[in-house]
Amino acid sequence: MDRATRKQDVEQAYELQTKAGLEGAARATMLGTGLAVLGHYTWPTFRRQTLPFKGFLVTIFTVFGLVIGAENALLAHEAERRSTEGAIRKEARIDLARRGLVATETEIAKWKAERFAAQQASRPS
Repeated sequence: MDRATRKQDVEQAYELQTKAGLEGAARATMLGTGLAVLGHYTWPTFRRQTLPFKGFLVTIFTVFGLVIGAENALLAHEAERRSTEGAIRKEARIDLARRGLVATETEIAKWKAERFAAQQASRPS
C-alpha cells in the first residue's frame, strides 16, 4: 500500500469515525435527556438536584455515546479492511504459486502493483 492510498484510507476512517461518533452522541444525548426528565418527574430526590448537575449527567451520556459510537465504527472499518486485505493476499499467493514464485512480501507487493496498474489501465478515462 503506497503512501497516498494509506493517507486516503486514514481520511476515510476518520470521516467514518466522526459521523458515527456524532450519531452516537445524538442518540445518547436524547436518552440522557429523556432519563433526566423522567427522573425529574418521578423521583423527588432527583428533582431537588441542581440544573448543572442534571446537565452534567446528560453530558456524561453524550460523551459516552460519542466515544462508543466512534470506537465501534472504527473497529468495524478495521475488520472490513483486514478481511479485504486478507482476500487480496490470498489471491496473490495463489496467483504467484501458479507462476511458480514464492509469495514473499516483496513479490506480493509487486503483484499488487501490477494488479493496480492493470485496473487503472482498464478504467475508461
